[in-house]
Amino acid sequence: MLIIGRITKDAVVKQLKDEKQVVEFSVAVNDYYKPKKGEAKQFTLYVNCAYWFGTKISERLKKGSLVEMEGRAYLNAYNDMQGEPKASLNLHVNTIKIHGTTKPAEAAASVQTSNAGEDLPF
Repeated sequence: MLIIGRITKDAVVKQLKDEKQVVEFSVAVNDYYKPKKGEAKQFTLYVNCAYWFGTKISERLKKGSLVEMEGRAYLNAYNDMQGEPKASLNLHVNTIKIHGTTKPAEAAASVQTSNAGEDLPF
């Protein structure tokens, strides 16, 4: 499944009992539909994500960043504290691309630091 959305809060690295680590974060996907009769309706889908292939990426998964991910989606059904049925959409992320942040100054700073110390021909 391919998902494109914005990160809702900074990613967190969780340490598991067996000493494995996982990067956890959630993504908001904004969408809309228009019924045959009536106005267009907007909604937001929240997806809980888990990335198991290294924790270094967590430094770049910041709130507001636009990400594109592919992975295995699954639904987790449960009852809340009041006994009401609930569900969450989850994604085991296989690949992730970070397309940008909401803060242009941060993006510019990261580009400048990546070019520091290089001999440029111009």
